[in-house]
Amino acid sequence: MQKLRIDTERLQIRNLKTADLADFHFYRSNPEVTKYQGFDVFTLEQAADFINGQLDKAFGEAGEWVQYAIEKKSTGKLIGDCAIKLDQHDIRIAEIGITISHAEQQKGYAKEALIAILNFLFGIDDFHRVTERVDADNIASINLMKSIGFRQEGHFIENLFFKGKWGSEFQYAMLRKEWEQR
Repeated sequence: MQKLRIDTERLQIRNLKTADLADFHFYRSNPEVTKYQGFDVFTLEQAADFINGQLDKAFGEAGEWVQYAIEKKSTGKLIGDCAIKLDQHDIRIAEIGITISHAEQQKGYAKEALIAILNFLFGIDDFHRVTERVDADNIASINLMKSIGFRQEGHFIENLFFKGKWGSEFQYAMLRKEWEQR
């Protein structure tokens, strides 16, 4: 297992570090950012605990979510985070997720980061499939999935109780052969 580092033109995807706390808390404490997420706004203490729980995680552990920093190279600042969870029973399958700071949305960073993650995952020998679940009301994320070439596989109706109400999700997926053909 290894620590992850992926570089794009504008971004570096890497393990979280304690120095990311202020930037991480800045967007994870914003209700608009967490509106469609499975988590609620973070206090500073919760943000610190979360980062501390991720510090030594390495890529490749089956069944474990690992959260990675999305750093903007030009500023060295954390502008978001993304997660990868390899399937517990088959590490050729992964679920991914992404959160981008409200101050950095609509600049193409989410798409750039997700494409880099897909390049990384599908660059692994025999890697087969990537999925992502999206809140059915999150139009921006739905459009992002479609723009990258993800295919909608499922619509789960009121499958999740969070933030005091039932929510619905779409599941999107992409196979290696679909990635290679895009």
